Amino acid sequence: MADDLAPAASLQAWWGMHQEIDTLIITPRDMGRIDAAAAASGLASYGLMERAGQAVAAAALRRFPGAHRFVVLCGPGNNGGDGYVAARALEAAGAEVAVHALGDPSALRGDAAIALRHFGGAPRALAEYGPRPGDVVVDALFGAGLSRDLPDEAVQVVEAVRRHALPVLAVDLPSGIDGRTGEVRGAAFEAVATVTFMCRKPGHLLLPGRTLSGDVEVFDIGIPGRILAVHAGHVRVNTPYVWRLAEPQQTGATHKYVRGHLAVFSGPATATGAARLSAAAGLRAGAGLVTVLSPTDALFANAARLTGVMLKDVDGEADLAALLEDERLKTFVLGPGFGDAGRARAYAGLIAAKGRRLVLDADGISAFRDTPDALFGLFAGGDTRLVLTPHDGEFARLFPDLAGDGTLSKIDRAQKAAARSHAAVILKGADTVIAAPDGRALVNENAPPWLATAGSGDVLAGIVGAHLTQGMPAFEAAASAVWRHGEAGSIAGKGLTAEDLPEAIPPWPAA
Repeated sequence: MADDLAPAASLQAWWGMHQEIDTLIITPRDMGRIDAAAAASGLASYGLMERAGQAVAAAALRRFPGAHRFVVLCGPGNNGGDGYVAARALEAAGAEVAVHALGDPSALRGDAAIALRHFGGAPRALAEYGPRPGDVVVDALFGAGLSRDLPDEAVQVVEAVRRHALPVLAVDLPSGIDGRTGEVRGAAFEAVATVTFMCRKPGHLLLPGRTLSGDVEVFDIGIPGRILAVHAGHVRVNTPYVWRLAEPQQTGATHKYVRGHLAVFSGPATATGAARLSAAAGLRAGAGLVTVLSPTDALFANAARLTGVMLKDVDGEADLAALLEDERLKTFVLGPGFGDAGRARAYAGLIAAKGRRLVLDADGISAFRDTPDALFGLFAGGDTRLVLTPHDGEFARLFPDLAGDGTLSKIDRAQKAAARSHAAVILKGADTVIAAPDGRALVNENAPPWLATAGSGDVLAGIVGAHLTQGMPAFEAAASAVWRHGEAGSIAGKGLTAEDLPEAIPPWPAA
């Protein structure tokens, strides 16, 4: 029996490993270590380059069958070596190929020099390239390791290709994109598609690199997963695989208090809509009970629009303190439409003192702009009980030094902010990053562009609160909420408003 089960168990382990690899995001520095470790393990480094270049050629032929000519632009390093392999493979397939090199090809060393020798042709200078109709550009100038501005000679070619609206297939990453930050270094190609190797890099997922990379194909060139696992950092793509084991489990004994009680603070009578959006999302995302905590002057405005969500008047610290005596009330959302900075700080203090969980959003974040360390001190130590959901402007109010540091990527900023605040941080945007105090980080990619609408963030805060109150750890609650929020945007479709989102929140994904 054991022998019969062994193949299935091995397959499951293999599949699990490759699912993990599929989620990895590798920085250029770590990719350099992986390449070195692969060579040290006995893998022929030129063999890896050969497989990479062949993959680029295959993608070029598949994607552009009508190309009149493939123009391969080769740089002075290993990215250029990939280009020479691709050029040779394209010629062998019968395509017309022109190769142009940046710098002196005779100065190439190592695998790139071998690739040039196997190509056998004489590349022309990069400056000699003259675009013509029917060209497809294969960009092998610089890969993900670029950390300086493009040289003027390359910038001129980028501009010429753009003027002629020629399609570009990028090797590893469009030249001009910083592989660590996703930023444009002076100028950059805008690719129809990018072929990268083993894993995606931050520049494929962070803006504007994500937009400029086009469709990203990840090709396995043969580096073992064990080497990737040893040298990879703690950054992943946000997918259910990462957090599925933390999903709330429903059993026959489940009742509404097991699923958790979530409370959302309302703003004054003229600003109640944001809290109701959060509350509706929290209920739809799985909280067993949701209560809007409303100032007295807003009770009628809220009562007229709430059905499944309960309502409770809270007019100050004494009211909240009394409410906190109920141990079943575990999680709070504070900030959407709240308005009163002083009261927000006081409420956060009471919630922290009672050991409850808090999602701090919008006005709740801005309330601590002058005293961020006071907020961080409230939730320091122990399990992470605070989730912060800032957009870039709100992030700068709590972390002005991190926001102003141009050397940091968005991932770096979120990681440092999470460590400083002892919070799970959702740094929002089209390339939302979720970070934990221990250094783990995820980059989200499933949110459609039409999700950027007023009130969308209020819905996200409610989903986070629902996940927290069902017992999920803060980081996993935040990451899964961001993913379900993105799925809701796709389900609701183009033209959605925030009011459409709660009903579009999907069930938990199948395991």
